[in-house]
Amino acid sequence: MCSRRKVLDNLLNILIRLRTDRNRNRWTAVTNHRAPHKPFLLLSILDLAAQGDIDQPFIEPSFDLAERFTRYWSLIMPVGTTGNMAYPFYHMQSEGFWSLVPRPGMETDLQQRPVTSMTRLRGVHLGAKISEELFHCINDSQCREQIRAALLHTYFSPSVRPILLRDASENQEAFEYSQRLLAAAEKAMPYAAPEDRPRQVRDQGFRKAVMSLYKHRCALCGIRMLTPDGHTIVEAAHIRPWSESKDDRPVNGLALCRLCHWSFDEGFMSVGKGYEVLVSPMARAEQNNPGVIMTLENRPIFRPEEDRFIPDQACLTWHRRAVFKT
Repeated sequence: MCSRRKVLDNLLNILIRLRTDRNRNRWTAVTNHRAPHKPFLLLSILDLAAQGDIDQPFIEPSFDLAERFTRYWSLIMPVGTTGNMAYPFYHMQSEGFWSLVPRPGMETDLQQRPVTSMTRLRGVHLGAKISEELFHCINDSQCREQIRAALLHTYFSPSVRPILLRDASENQEAFEYSQRLLAAAEKAMPYAAPEDRPRQVRDQGFRKAVMSLYKHRCALCGIRMLTPDGHTIVEAAHIRPWSESKDDRPVNGLALCRLCHWSFDEGFMSVGKGYEVLVSPMARAEQNNPGVIMTLENRPIFRPEEDRFIPDQACLTWHRRAVFKT
């Protein structure tokens, strides 16, 4: 126990002394007048570890990690500014517990140009190897929360610490809810969120479940577009609205791009009995120019790999009758 405590104390001592930009003209009191990039990245890693996503001492610059980093940035940083996860991912190698792993054949290229974008980071690096001490600590719940507390206390003002802590907690609750949704394979009964569950947790959990099944690909048009910093064109849509059905099962959901989502909700598009795309005759109305939507008509939808997650025809029947414009 003493040895474990010593390891954690040594690690915390390193993490509260990260090399960060301290230009007071650039960084406000919200981040204790320091660049927040490295703390945001570490907080994001803690969130993925809590979900069981880090099972080896290696950090991949994944979409999920970038999404959490971007989320933290948007919570407290000035509107209109954007955080670039490539900066801390690359510069963390100066901290001693982080070693970048280049892609085979890219070792020479690394010496020619610095890494300043997520596209280049993913192009030249597989990820980063972290120390065994850090790996074991982030996968121990007690150690992980002590690390989180130290990061929040050192790099963020008291006014924003509760905001960041609450978001981490809601993200974990949403993840756990999404796992329960995915585990509920029975289609006959709706899986309703408990009434005391915060709406943002329920919404995030449903979104996480649907996105994982469709891999960020629109079920109707097939488009899949992800930005390097963790944004996706696809949204999680209920087939039968939760406000009417209280049904959060993944089979009552579709991943839809924003155009298809609007068209689906407005009744211009639906899904048929054979899981084909339906396009309403109203889409051809004189004032409309549906464009690419018309090319989707009667094409099979893009479906989850497992049959148990294919959209429920009872939900689709409701949509065809109550929403679809015939």
